[in-house]
Amino acid sequence: MYKTILAGIDDSEFSRASVIEVANWIKRHGGKLILVHGVFVDEEEFGYVPKQYEKRLELGRKICSKTEDMVLSEFGIEVKAMVREGEPPEVITNIAHEQNADMIAMGTHGRRGLKRIFMGSVTSSVIVNSPCDVLVVKKPCIKCTGIYPSILLTFDGSEFSKNALNRACQLSKTDGNEITVLYVIPRYEEMIDFFKTESIKKSLLKEAQKIMDTAKEIASGHGVSIKTKIDEGHVSDEIVETSIKLKSDLIIMSTHGWRGFNKAIMGSTTERVLIDAPWPILVVR
Repeated sequence: MYKTILAGIDDSEFSRASVIEVANWIKRHGGKLILVHGVFVDEEEFGYVPKQYEKRLELGRKICSKTEDMVLSEFGIEVKAMVREGEPPEVITNIAHEQNADMIAMGTHGRRGLKRIFMGSVTSSVIVNSPCDVLVVKKPCIKCTGIYPSILLTFDGSEFSKNALNRACQLSKTDGNEITVLYVIPRYEEMIDFFKTESIKKSLLKEAQKIMDTAKEIASGHGVSIKTKIDEGHVSDEIVETSIKLKSDLIIMSTHGWRGFNKAIMGSTTERVLIDAPWPILVVR
C-alpha cells in the first residue's frame, strides 16, 4: 500500500523514531525509503559567514549517512538520501511530489526541542501541503514496530474522513488490525451559546448514529468489521482520552474535517491531537 516512503530527518531522537517506524513497515511489507534533509539558507547570515553554509550542508550529509548506515545494519534496507537547500517543509513536500511518495514520515519534535514551535513550522506545514499521507511519530523510539494491532479512527461523515476510513480498512485487510471508529458530538452550546434541550440532545445523538451507520457501510464494502464509539465533548480531548483507554497503537485522522478548511483544522483538532496523543498518528489526505 505504501511503496515509496519519504522521511524528513534531522539529528533529533524523534526523527530517528520516525525512520525506525517506517523501516519496520518496509521490512514487513516491502517498498523503498528516501531520507530527506533540508538546509535553510539565510542570505544575509551567509553573506557575513559564508563558510557556515558549507558546514550546514556537510552536517546534513553526515546526518543522512549516519541514518543510512543505521537502517541498512538494523533492517537490511537500502535507502536513498537527499540533501537539498531550502526551507525544510518546502524541501520535504517538493521531493515528495518529485518522487511520487505515498507517505511522509516525521517526528513532532526537531532539534529545537520546543514542540509548539516545531508544530507551528515544519510538521504542520508539511501536513497541510503534503501530496500524500503523513505519519507523525512523537516519541523517542522505545517500541517502534511499524505494527498497529489497534487503530483509532476519527470520523465525522465528511468526504475527508471517509478517505481516512478507506485507508484504515486497507491497513486492516493487510495486517488484520482492529479498528475503532470514534465520532465526537461537539458541545455546540459552547460554540454558539444556546441551551441544549432534551429534544436537541436526541437530535444530535440520532445524527451521530447515522454517521456511524455510514462508517459501518463503508467498512462493510471493504469486508472489514469495525467497532464504533460515540462520545460528547471537546473533540481533540476525547480523541486522546479514548486512544489512551483503548491502548491504541495508531490514530488515523484526515487533514480536513466537517469545517472543510485545512488551516483551521490544523489550528485546532488535528494539531491538538498531534501534540497530546502518545501514539503515532497517520494524517490522511
